[in-house]
Amino acid sequence: MSASNTTTITSIGAPNRRNTELALLVFAVAIPVFAYANVGLAKNGSVPAGLLGYGVGLGLLATVTHLLVRKFAPYADPLMLPIATLLNGLGLVLIWRLDQEPSLGAAMAPKQLMWSTFGVVLFVLVLVFVKDHRILQRYTYISMVLALFLLVLPVFFPPVYGARIWVTLPGIGSLQPGEFAKIIITVFFAGYLMVKRDALALASRRVMGLYLPRGRDLGPILVIWAVSLLILVFETDLGTSLLFFGLFVVMLYVATERTSWIVFGLLLSSAGAVAVASSEPHVKTRVQDWLHPLALENGAVTETAQARYAFGSGGLFGSGLGQGYSRLIHGIAPKSDYILATVGEELGLAGLMAVLLLYGLLIERGIRTALAARDPFGKLLAIGLSGGFALQVFVVAGGVTGLIPLTGMTMPFMAQGGSSVIANWALVAILLRISDTARRPAPSPAPSSDAEATQVVRNQ
Repeated sequence: MSASNTTTITSIGAPNRRNTELALLVFAVAIPVFAYANVGLAKNGSVPAGLLGYGVGLGLLATVTHLLVRKFAPYADPLMLPIATLLNGLGLVLIWRLDQEPSLGAAMAPKQLMWSTFGVVLFVLVLVFVKDHRILQRYTYISMVLALFLLVLPVFFPPVYGARIWVTLPGIGSLQPGEFAKIIITVFFAGYLMVKRDALALASRRVMGLYLPRGRDLGPILVIWAVSLLILVFETDLGTSLLFFGLFVVMLYVATERTSWIVFGLLLSSAGAVAVASSEPHVKTRVQDWLHPLALENGAVTETAQARYAFGSGGLFGSGLGQGYSRLIHGIAPKSDYILATVGEELGLAGLMAVLLLYGLLIERGIRTALAARDPFGKLLAIGLSGGFALQVFVVAGGVTGLIPLTGMTMPFMAQGGSSVIANWALVAILLRISDTARRPAPSPAPSSDAEATQVVRNQ
């Protein structure tokens, strides 16, 4: 009997945790549905008429995403999708609750549901067509050009609420290109740092316990610092500037393991923030509102003060869904910048901490994915996406609670904003793709052809 020259590959069986994901998705759909009914009972004394449609719609989105993850990323992390679904569902409920206040403008929940559907469609497209996250590495410098184009594009459109972060497209409406740019620029950073990390990790000398980088190696961080300042000056967008610069510093530290990069990053960001805050009127106003929240504006206190009153009145367990006074927060829409104030007022400190813990758990699963990734590009990409997500949660939550000046960014998945919800669904899809690759069992070679022939002879 002639032995075959080919070698077959078999996989070692391992649990893929998709049934765990399905069970968690049931809770992720049920909780927002009960919250929706709670709001209707509190506001009108009856179960809202759209409860069935909302529950079926959210359940359908969750079912479709689960089935596609089961097929195209069977070994992906089982917690990311349920957490994203729960946050998105709670955000829809809160926006619908705020729609019940006529003083807060037109109803936005139907449009937010539409944008959430588009986000799920993009989530599916990423899973289906990005078979391997390492393909993205081929587009490192194309990603840089595209990200810079998206960041510069709002300069050519009129400002909204004092900031040039929106573009208006006929038939589509307003979009925020910076939400998509944060993902694309992360691809560039991951590809660039994977190649340059050895050079950037070299230190010329050690001063006060810190390894100081060589002068020529400071170039990348200085360029990114300058670009973030230009964004802040021309677009008066404090949030995107902080996210853009902070994301690069975090990834640079992870790639080089040099604490000195963090020190330089903090010094540069502090210097730039102080310089722009003292010269740019819009940013200066944000800082003044942060420092003096009780100062009167047209006979009324600032929105920052109203948000703090909301947190204070919520207490430990809140006033109950639908029973708060979010209508008192005017100016910047409470459906976007200040949606966390509604969480704090109506769900209390306990509810606010639960929401923040959900964000923290999603970030932790992203970091765990980075640790488990088997390739340097995947590690950097996962830590960049998770770090950028964490920075956005921090600057939004910090601005609403008064820890830092308000930045104007949106809370991922929860706040009103089509660009934000679509981009964050794509972010979760990329993390799931990296997670699937990292958790997939390593293939094991079948017995050699000679061994196979020997076994056949013995059997005969």
